[in-house]
Amino acid sequence: MLVQAEPAASRAWTRKTGRTARAVLPLPAGPGGLILLWLGLVLAIMVAGRPGLAREEVIEPPASFLAAAFGDEPPPPKILWLTKPLQKRIATVLGHPLQVLRLRYWQKGERTAWILEEVGKSEPITAGFVIEDGRIIRTSVLIYRESRGYEIRYPQFRAQFVGAGLDGRGNLDRRIDGISGATLSVNAMIRMARTALLLDEWVRRRESRPPRRKAGQRK
Repeated sequence: MLVQAEPAASRAWTRKTGRTARAVLPLPAGPGGLILLWLGLVLAIMVAGRPGLAREEVIEPPASFLAAAFGDEPPPPKILWLTKPLQKRIATVLGHPLQVLRLRYWQKGERTAWILEEVGKSEPITAGFVIEDGRIIRTSVLIYRESRGYEIRYPQFRAQFVGAGLDGRGNLDRRIDGISGATLSVNAMIRMARTALLLDEWVRRRESRPPRRKAGQRK
């Protein structure tokens, strides 16, 4: 058991060694104190090994994002099933398929809203995109978990996406300027923007198709 040094003992130690004795905070006696000491050492080692330990920061709650996109009463969510052809196109943009079978999205008229996640350096970034007539009209970083690259949340960066659409090759039809020290986060935002535009295009094309005729139904 570690005990706090008594004042007299401190003076004697100082006269003998020329060094000042330091008081040590007491730990509980018995195995409980050893367990606390061991847990403290383990935690210190874990933190020291991860100097850039990320934390989750909610910048804009999804409910607030949807309210800004559609007003105080957003439409109910819809479901988009990710078919094999759609997954293939998404994988071309992201570099990997989405590990889900369906996505939720919100739609009112020609306006759609999408909430997507993509890994920047090591942690997922949650972002929202509002699209109308095939163009991005609003971009928001909703939840950020990386230890750096947080500059992508700033309006000056996000404003670059407003008005962007897809070119004939599925890329953004405008250049997005990067941020020093945040390249991976910037690239993740670009990939999500392209994916949101792709999904919006897929939904609009599906809705523009004529309904299928039932068997035996005349033209």
